Amino acid sequence: MNHPTEQDVTPHHSIPSSSGRRGWVRRAMPWLLALLLVGAALWWWKTNEGSPAESDTAQASGRADRAPGGGGRRFANAVQPVSAQAVRRQDIRISVNAIGSISALNTAIVHAQVSGVLQRLNFQEGQQVRAGQWLAQIDPRVFQAALSQAEGGLARDKAQLDNARIDLERYRGLLAKDAIPKQQLDTQEALVRQLEGTVKADQGAVDSARVQLSYTRVTAPIAGRIGLKQVDLGNVVQPGDANGIVSITQTQPISLIFAVPAVHVPTITARLRSGAPIPVEAWERGGQRQLAVGRVATVDNAIDPSTDTIKVKAVFPNRDEALFPNQAVSVTLQLDVLTDVIAVPQAAVLRGAQGFYVYVVNDDNTVSTRVVTPGAVDEGWMAVEGPLKPDEKVVIDGTDRLREGAKVELIAADPKQRAGASAPAGGSRRQRRGPDDPASTTSQPAAAASAAGGERRASGSPPASGTSTGERPRWMDRLSPEQADKVKAMSPDERRAWFRPQREGRDNPPSP
Repeated sequence: MNHPTEQDVTPHHSIPSSSGRRGWVRRAMPWLLALLLVGAALWWWKTNEGSPAESDTAQASGRADRAPGGGGRRFANAVQPVSAQAVRRQDIRISVNAIGSISALNTAIVHAQVSGVLQRLNFQEGQQVRAGQWLAQIDPRVFQAALSQAEGGLARDKAQLDNARIDLERYRGLLAKDAIPKQQLDTQEALVRQLEGTVKADQGAVDSARVQLSYTRVTAPIAGRIGLKQVDLGNVVQPGDANGIVSITQTQPISLIFAVPAVHVPTITARLRSGAPIPVEAWERGGQRQLAVGRVATVDNAIDPSTDTIKVKAVFPNRDEALFPNQAVSVTLQLDVLTDVIAVPQAAVLRGAQGFYVYVVNDDNTVSTRVVTPGAVDEGWMAVEGPLKPDEKVVIDGTDRLREGAKVELIAADPKQRAGASAPAGGSRRQRRGPDDPASTTSQPAAAASAAGGERRASGSPPASGTSTGERPRWMDRLSPEQADKVKAMSPDERRAWFRPQREGRDNPPSP
């Protein structure tokens, strides 16, 4: 009898094999990828869809070439709002900055010179004292008794000496009459000399006792500021006490120790030899407030080879006691002064492929680059060498949106001043200015277009073609003259904040 095999009992609609499933996945994969790409494109279009102003300008805009002047060049010929400041001639100080430590000119620890009970303190902690001022009193009774004893011994020996001298004169008269032997006279002379030595020793003992008694009255060895007391009344003080009674620091004048690079040693020593004062300024560590002004007193006798610096000591009068010992301060050492040099704000000096340069605002409200050689910087102003003249205006804010020959409109550097300079309602600046006014090229639409360009630049969208030629873009018709003035007066951050809501709702731009 034939039994059915495994192949006979297997149904024809069996589960597909693993190879069949892989083939199905491979056929469906392109469709899945296509769906993902379509979804990503829709999401990108939805999130990057801008306001009507941005849509209109993006359709007609192109990427401008980058000029050699440096900075972004998307704004080609757009009228850009910038801040400028005039070039001027002034004195520029050549200075070296360092960190230093204040130290007292002299420091003294007042110790007791004799042992005894502290009976009195005659000072207030923190007060200024004079040299020799009475500070404390130690119990003097023991030392007064010792002085009295020494003075008694001195008086006794002086009386004996006086009696011996009288006898000596008497013996000399008797020897002249041959009434006494010569030996007796010699013995009396020796006694007088012996008593003279005793009296001298007694005088020394009296002086020593008087000095010991004076030590019970503790006085200030130097003038200066007194510190906190180190011992209380009623305690026994001794000369060997480590902390003494109190410390005094001389703070008027006071010294400052700091280190400068060794390359400045010839300049410093030359000025010290000539007797010319070298000014030194002490500032708070944050550099916000000047504490005192002094002068260099001397320099160390050797350069530190590990740091290639040399220590400098400066002295300050410190009449207002603004400086304290061990205080850390920022130091500005003035080495020299450049007299009557061309100076520009430090923010105006840029660096590019051609070196250091500045943007100069021309009479026709365009900018041109001038290559300069930078020098010393003093309080935000930099000495430069180059084709600059006093009273020429250099751009200090908005340089990243400029190129050679770009049109600009000058605005105040302070945003508060910009807001206060907005024009009154009743027409645009273009309508109020005459056709011959150079500032007529910087009208409200150009300023608002520049503001919009600044926002699009920050968000990555291209600038409007209407702004590249200076003409009014279509979306500007939806802004009132007051809004255009306010947009022009905004800082870049304010402009970005103003344009951001337009991406969420394009019907009406928010009012500034």
